[in-house]
Amino acid sequence: MIAAFGPPSATAAKNATSTIPIVFTVGFDPVQDGLVTSLARPSGNLTGISMLAVELVPKRLELVSELIPQARTFALLVNPNNGYSERMIRGVEDAARAKGVPLSILKASTESEVDAAFATLGNLRMDGLVIGDDPFFTAQRGQLVALASRYAVPATYQFREFAVVGGLASYGPSLKTASRDAGIYAAKTLKGAKPSDLPVAQPTRFELVINLKTAKSLGLEVPPTLLARADEVIE
Repeated sequence: MIAAFGPPSATAAKNATSTIPIVFTVGFDPVQDGLVTSLARPSGNLTGISMLAVELVPKRLELVSELIPQARTFALLVNPNNGYSERMIRGVEDAARAKGVPLSILKASTESEVDAAFATLGNLRMDGLVIGDDPFFTAQRGQLVALASRYAVPATYQFREFAVVGGLASYGPSLKTASRDAGIYAAKTLKGAKPSDLPVAQPTRFELVINLKTAKSLGLEVPPTLLARADEVIE
């Protein structure tokens, strides 16, 4: 059995074997991208978890604009090495266009490039930042949150784990739940279950987490309606 986390590893595993069971965890539509033929009946030797991450990035632009009603300029940070960054960019550009606000695109795929992106962000004086979905960004959440604090930029993120380490707000599926579900699927395949008999799972709920301490440090007054919708408020 092969466990694959993220688009590159899932695609590489699919290309490497058509017989060994593969359990993937990805943030995009696995049907649209050719990993499986159907969510309900994957066929072949792959199944796993689709976290719908790419589709949720525009929602986080809406979130940061709701946190900062007076905001007029926004930026999106993506990893150019992620094959789905262009799709994220198009989605957030559409959301920004609908709001009638300009959007700047920043790109980074290394620690030093992240530093450089935030330096550019500081020069541009953006009112809000959306962090795109990418495994590298998740691994570098400490760096991203620290830089957002240093440059006093309100930012929204994908997972609760960002808010826990000081990120302003996150909206997305539960990383813990996705990892658990992938583990369950892996155990089933190890016991002889066929991937083609295991429907691709998708999240049924999304977490809105707000770090009130970070909001206060940025001088933000979080709207009561947003606090009421939050699944968790960190104080």
